Amino acid sequence: MRYASVDVGTNTLRLLIAEPEPSGLRTLLYKRVITRLGGNYSEDRGIDSESAERTIRALEGFKRSIDEHGVDKIFAVATSVVRRAVNRDRFLSEVLKRTGLAVSVIGGQEEARLAVLGVLSVVGSSGVRFVFDIGGGSTEFILTRGTELMGSWSMEMGVVHLTEGYLKSDPPAKEEIMDMEAEISTVISELKEKMRPETTVFSGKGARGALPGGTVLVGTAGTVTTLAALDQDLPTYDPDRINNYTLTRGAVESMYERLWGLKLAERKKILTLEKGREDLIIPGSAIVLSVMDSFGFDTMKISDAGLLEGLVLRECQDVENLKI
Repeated sequence: MRYASVDVGTNTLRLLIAEPEPSGLRTLLYKRVITRLGGNYSEDRGIDSESAERTIRALEGFKRSIDEHGVDKIFAVATSVVRRAVNRDRFLSEVLKRTGLAVSVIGGQEEARLAVLGVLSVVGSSGVRFVFDIGGGSTEFILTRGTELMGSWSMEMGVVHLTEGYLKSDPPAKEEIMDMEAEISTVISELKEKMRPETTVFSGKGARGALPGGTVLVGTAGTVTTLAALDQDLPTYDPDRINNYTLTRGAVESMYERLWGLKLAERKKILTLEKGREDLIIPGSAIVLSVMDSFGFDTMKISDAGLLEGLVLRECQDVENLKI
């Protein structure tokens, strides 16, 4: 069997075409396109028409690739901005009409569960893992002990909305950075309050506050993989160099302070920085630092795998014993 999974995100569209193997998945094709579907989003109007058009054109290209590879089954999902939009049905109908892709809207909890399936296939499932997935419109947090899901939380905190809401100057003014950081800190505080009563492992004691000792922090999705690539100064993006890479808090802080002090045009010249992420990397880095500081982590593991892999693994592997 040959599978395709499509992730219609608030910032990035991603496509995976893969075949199952005894050891996991064999990737035949991986594509990602930043279309910023959540750009110029408003609660009243929903998804912006130009953002929708950019996204649908990219999905037409994805469908051509899927057809060329003779895929047996397609899984296509949409996340944060689509599930919030008042015009989501119109958008999804247009996607189906023009691409033939039937896109399902998944909730934050389901998104978290699928993402952790993909992540654990890379970083392993022994011990306690605290996984976070920074998106354009929301950030998912998942705690696992072995293959048991201890809790998952979806927070409305994404890099597109933070960028458009706070970063008006070029380069961002110190006051804008401080206001953005305050918003992130507030959301992380809300997260910790949500986490506390939902599982018995949160005692509120010890170096990591709400998390048990020995917990490994794992980051996935575009912000953290970009930071890992920047930290290694990779000339081209290489998933093998990203998966299981250890990123230190000091390295993240240095990159963050350097990046927000640069003009947008200067950030665009950094070869390792993915095109289209030049402004978004600033709030993304701020989220990473806030998570590390709030929960007391000096290092984090990086996973290039996540939601896309989880969609396929759920279908083609025996996951009965995974309590996720």
